[in-house]
Amino acid sequence: MKKTKILFPFLFSILLTISGCSKDDDQVVDATDDITGGEEPEETPNEPEALDLSQYSSGQKVMMQTFYWDVEPRFEWWNNLSDKVEGWADAGVDRIWLPAGTKGQSGGFSMGYDPSDYFDFGEYDQHGTIPTRFGTREELENLIAKSHDLGLEVIADIILNHNSGGGLEYNPYRDKNTYTLFNEENGNASGMFNRNYEHFHPNDISESDEGDLFFSEQDVDHDVPYVQDWLWKKENSVAKYYKNVMGFDGWRFDYVKGFGTWVIEEWMDEVGGFAVGENFDGNPDVLVDWVDATGVSAFDFAAFYKMEEAFDRFDDLNYLDGGMLRKVYPDKAVTFVANHDTEKDENEDNRIATENKMKAYAYILTHDGYPTIFYSDYENEAFNEEIKQLIEIHNSLALGDVEVLHVDNDEYVMKREGNAENPGLILYISTGSTTKRRNVQTNWNNVTLLDYSGNTTYTPTSDENGMVTIEAPANGYSIYSITK
Repeated sequence: MKKTKILFPFLFSILLTISGCSKDDDQVVDATDDITGGEEPEETPNEPEALDLSQYSSGQKVMMQTFYWDVEPRFEWWNNLSDKVEGWADAGVDRIWLPAGTKGQSGGFSMGYDPSDYFDFGEYDQHGTIPTRFGTREELENLIAKSHDLGLEVIADIILNHNSGGGLEYNPYRDKNTYTLFNEENGNASGMFNRNYEHFHPNDISESDEGDLFFSEQDVDHDVPYVQDWLWKKENSVAKYYKNVMGFDGWRFDYVKGFGTWVIEEWMDEVGGFAVGENFDGNPDVLVDWVDATGVSAFDFAAFYKMEEAFDRFDDLNYLDGGMLRKVYPDKAVTFVANHDTEKDENEDNRIATENKMKAYAYILTHDGYPTIFYSDYENEAFNEEIKQLIEIHNSLALGDVEVLHVDNDEYVMKREGNAENPGLILYISTGSTTKRRNVQTNWNNVTLLDYSGNTTYTPTSDENGMVTIEAPANGYSIYSITK
């Protein structure tokens, strides 16, 4: 069962004599702290002046996932997003990941993961509707154009594993009728990339591929040259049409366990752009191998599950020391706290509890990797301002090597090294029920520090050797850096 924890944002306790264990014991500082005697470092008497974060850059921004499962209102989603992209750009977003925007078998109710017509963006009357669940083609084109005007890249959700919504035909390879006929009268009104049973498994070219978990009778066979031509090779293939006609800048590949890595390689050779794969696997070695094979980024499900274990399932921050894609390939790891799948999953071990989400966002927005913000979290009034502040910290100070300074069951301290022009930062997460303080080694000598998250007003000053005592609020976090 998830643990519900009460947050006391600005509760401060006096530093007590060192005794007891780290798990609370009604103490501010646990017995493993580096404060070993003498007087407690005094808080700076004068109000320190914060850095102007707009003058600093980490060289990276964040991506916004612009949808949740079964978005509402139907047929208005592209217009809804058009109203929001300017605010997202101002907040520090540089890419928006759109839902799969073409007609699916579920018509006006489809979230796009039951693809029928790859070229119907909401202009053909099929599956009971002209617009997709998200709106019309014109509205999508307006959204893409507005996003580009704001400097935002637009990422298309690409489903290559399976199709759905075709007509019934006799399939000699299965010796029965299958829904594998896609033409102008049967689920493919655009008339582009018509398909039949020869283009799905099994056929006379191949029996199966890496995975056929979904719609096994409509599992696309990428070994068939005709399929390759229409998906990425032809001048009016899906890949080139989406890039050159619709204006998409990159790709989110759905369910990559379902087909060979060579498919991604060939697609990227044809059209390039940013790309990230959904390899839904918490094993970091699986993710590393997939990145090695494809050369593109992957969502860091290993990091997601380690955060869930640390903050929820086991309530033990030592799990943050576990394996993650970002620790091997920080430039290829797309980190996240929630997505459309995790949020609707009834298994609580496959999602991070609401009360722990902001600690998880603090984690991904201070560590390396490329963070993704989930639409429903950002648009949640309880989270919005806090996420905006974390994005600003990420885009300005989250730079340099990652060094874990301390970790135990209820405390986690991490330093970003920064560089000659950028001071970097220190993240301090505590899941204890009292305010915590810890002595840490910094790169900052004789300088006053400030928590740029605003979760504590404690402003200590480092000594001549860079040692300083920092503070984390009960069941919360702080993010320290220098002041002017």
